Amino acid sequence: MSGGEIAALVAAGAFLMLALAAAVTILRARRTVDAATDTLRTIADQTGPMLSNLNETITNVNTALGQVHTSLDGVNLQLTRLDTITDSAARVSANVANLSTIVAGAAANPLVKVAAFGYGVRKAAENRRRAAEEAQVRDELKQRRRAARRAARAAGGR
Repeated sequence: MSGGEIAALVAAGAFLMLALAAAVTILRARRTVDAATDTLRTIADQTGPMLSNLNETITNVNTALGQVHTSLDGVNLQLTRLDTITDSAARVSANVANLSTIVAGAAANPLVKVAAFGYGVRKAAENRRRAAEEAQVRDELKQRRRAARRAARAAGGR
């Protein structure tokens, strides 16, 4: 064997070792690729139902939003009616306030005069009664004094 043949054998051995190392690496990579493929297949199998459930949820949310929109339209309609009623009530309240001011102004002056007249009549009647009572008391006192004087004259003159 010559040097070239030995070199060829060494090169062939090195190539064989390199091929064996590459084969081992490829086998390991194949296992990794198989595991990744299985994982992707599992994810794909689970993603389909999840997307289906997500679509169903979105449909339900859209339906609920439509119902909320309809409800809000009804609420807005009722608020518009309530605004109309409130405006009418405010106008009626203002009219009643104006009317009560007019009635109070028209009735207050004669009522004050009647009340003052009634007070004057009561005071005059009270003063007259008091004067009559005082006159009666004075007359009674005078009669008692006269009677006392007569009794004293009669007792002294005997």
